[in-house]
Amino acid sequence: MSKVITAEQAAALIGDGVTIGASTQGMAGWAEEVAIAIEKRFLETGHPRDITLVHSCTCGDYKQRGTTRLGYEGLTRRLVCGHTLTSPNMIRLIEENKIECYLLPQGVICQLWRAIAGKKVGVITSVGLGTFVDPRIDGGKITPITSEDMVKLIEIEGQELLLYKPFPVHVALIRGTVADENGNLNMDREHVIMEALPLAMAAKNSGGIVIAQAHDLAEAHSLPPKNVKVPGALVDYVVIAKPENHHQTQSTYYSPALAGNLRIPLGGIPPVPLDARKIIGRRAAMELAAGDIINLGVGIPAFVASTVAEEGASQSVTFTTELGVFGGVPALDLDFGGAYNAEAMIEHASMFDFYDGGGLDVTFVGLAQVDRKVDVNVSRFGNRVAGPGGFINITQNSKKVVFCGMFAIGSEAVIEDGRLRITREGKGKKFIERVEQVTFSGAYATRTGLPVLFVTERGVLQLSDGELEVIEIAPGVDLERDILAMMEFRPKISPTLKSMEPALFQPHWGGLQAILEARKH
Repeated sequence: MSKVITAEQAAALIGDGVTIGASTQGMAGWAEEVAIAIEKRFLETGHPRDITLVHSCTCGDYKQRGTTRLGYEGLTRRLVCGHTLTSPNMIRLIEENKIECYLLPQGVICQLWRAIAGKKVGVITSVGLGTFVDPRIDGGKITPITSEDMVKLIEIEGQELLLYKPFPVHVALIRGTVADENGNLNMDREHVIMEALPLAMAAKNSGGIVIAQAHDLAEAHSLPPKNVKVPGALVDYVVIAKPENHHQTQSTYYSPALAGNLRIPLGGIPPVPLDARKIIGRRAAMELAAGDIINLGVGIPAFVASTVAEEGASQSVTFTTELGVFGGVPALDLDFGGAYNAEAMIEHASMFDFYDGGGLDVTFVGLAQVDRKVDVNVSRFGNRVAGPGGFINITQNSKKVVFCGMFAIGSEAVIEDGRLRITREGKGKKFIERVEQVTFSGAYATRTGLPVLFVTERGVLQLSDGELEVIEIAPGVDLERDILAMMEFRPKISPTLKSMEPALFQPHWGGLQAILEARKH
């Protein structure tokens, strides 16, 4: 018998007080057709209510799609996720202290599905030590009404670790491209695989149900078995979505290149104009070596990728995304998470196994707030709550971390005759006395011997014996006026302070390939 039901029938299966798990990134993996029906049912009947919603990555389009459809007082009682900035309704409920909220590392949540499926004690890891998810600080709790402890400090063999506690999953909302009548699900047009399989297993082994949204329906037994990513035995119900409710990413309905079904020409991409962001990308790229496996955060770190491409060095390093993509060119902005011309796609939790074990040679991440203790905040700014995403996993476990960003908030600069000239000073400082939330612990990095750099357009700083040290300044920059005066604390100054490489400030550089080969593994 076919497992296909309507979205309205699926919404009616969701009871009050249940825990719903979702496998999602942006709009990828999100069962939007089902979410619309849940929203409609709640607005008409007041049910379901008091649900707990758990998802590892961000979910939404900054407007009305995604988990914002479940962001109503009374509908959602508790939110547990890695990142929530793309869901305006959820942000409002958090700011108004209307829901319990935990923001936990993305990699931990996607691995929790496997722990729940296997009835393990939870996820035991060093990820999060010294950050706001450490129970000695906040335990990941975001709103004042959030009280239950989901993270516990433990010790095994003399080592401090965190235990992220499991919970039953009553409803799993997953998504794929094609489902057959028996519920077998493939991911042929998706741009990432996510964690649909372990989430489905977690729900089934919790005695819950699995609802799968698909773009197309196939006859039973017609899908090649190696293409099936979630077996039909784990799927209770299938909802076939309208095309407009099955977007590949936040902005793209379907790109065969993002899905790995088509390789597109990547040559001929015009060079990025010479500006402050390009300087940061070039200088950061100097930390690479041929053979490196790397990860890029959103924003200015993406200029590392454009630098590598412009310098003709794309074949010398392997880009990855935390969603499970190896190789190719990482997609940017609202297509973030996927890649054009990827070489391989694996499951989300498996990628974090690789990351957590030190598989990344270098990661390039954004720079928001840094303090005297060299703690970094990228997750909360006043009432603006974002969450850490995969930042904590990635920055704690990469072999080297390079923070990339403008030196001050809202500053502008131009490159003239090989020198940097600041045309508008920043309206706010990034290097402050104390960060608002600890997403990266300088003390933990010092204890583990992690190399850490801060690359800005004005200069380069490093973590040195638990302190911040200025090691390079840009041509045209005055140390006292342009760097120290724009910091709330005074860093160490390297006794061998030098100028940033002058060639970086020229229209054409051409020096990266030699650096990569000289530092080859």
